[in-house]
Amino acid sequence: MPKLKTKKAAKKRYKPITGKQFIRKKAYKSHLLEKKSTKRKRNLSNSILVSKGDRRAVKRMLAC
Repeated sequence: MPKLKTKKAAKKRYKPITGKQFIRKKAYKSHLLEKKSTKRKRNLSNSILVSKGDRRAVKRMLAC
């Protein structure tokens, strides 16, 4: 069976951390920022853990 290739888009979006967990950035921070409050934009800047249900898919995309 051939090795799985890493999905380059996933490599840019997810970073593996300790154990089986991955971190990612939040969505909705790329445009239309004038109407969003400062508090909301600041909250969107934080990184969060990938949800438990998505970990398997992310792991497969990263081929690790």
